Amino acid sequence: MTPGVETILEDLEHATGIEDLQQVIQALRDHFGVDHMVYHWVNSDGDQYGCGTYSDAWVARYLEKDYLKIDPVVYGCYQRFHPVDWKRLDWSSRAVRQFQVDAIEHGVGNQGFSVPVRGPNGQFAMFTVSHNAEDDAWAAFAETNRRDLILIAYYFNQKALEFEAGRRPEQTPSLSPREVEAMTFLAIGYSRAQVAQTLSISEHTLRVYIESARFKLGAQNTTHAVARAISRGLIVV
Repeated sequence: MTPGVETILEDLEHATGIEDLQQVIQALRDHFGVDHMVYHWVNSDGDQYGCGTYSDAWVARYLEKDYLKIDPVVYGCYQRFHPVDWKRLDWSSRAVRQFQVDAIEHGVGNQGFSVPVRGPNGQFAMFTVSHNAEDDAWAAFAETNRRDLILIAYYFNQKALEFEAGRRPEQTPSLSPREVEAMTFLAIGYSRAQVAQTLSISEHTLRVYIESARFKLGAQNTTHAVARAISRGLIVV
């Protein structure tokens, strides 16, 4: 993670309310040079909660038209565990195409990258970046920043859970940032060698992080540790 992002996430760590989250997400949007960045929680009752940089006009329009019911980003992320580029979603129906036109007219952008977040007790949220760009430029951006965006999504969700005291489950063990990174990349299918290379550490050091996380989670093996970390919302996949 770049020093600029780490500095901004330090502010996130010390956030004490939604207003602080809003400031952090605006700073991250500016750092990455994109049009919008949004953290969006949708609960089982359809209530929506979060922060982001969409215009007030688009937020009002989205609610007025009840777009939640047809939004392919929400639907697509709910079906997936891995981050998704909006181009891979189903925009084929007439209603969804009209929704897309409306969103672009309100400045959302023609490109997007969303990270589904599976938290404890069935909690579901998304972290989204959107922008107006050509396909090739956007694909390069997503590839370059994928790792950082996944981790940012995790940190936002953890902080949001703190603010939603009524929805927060019982206390779970916390993992260090390095343990989170190691377990996240194992969860999305990286081999140990690939994880070590991605994190610029030795496989021996990686083994230390994995064993530490496994011990904290009371897991029998690495696979069990990954499953427990996901179910408790400690990592995002």
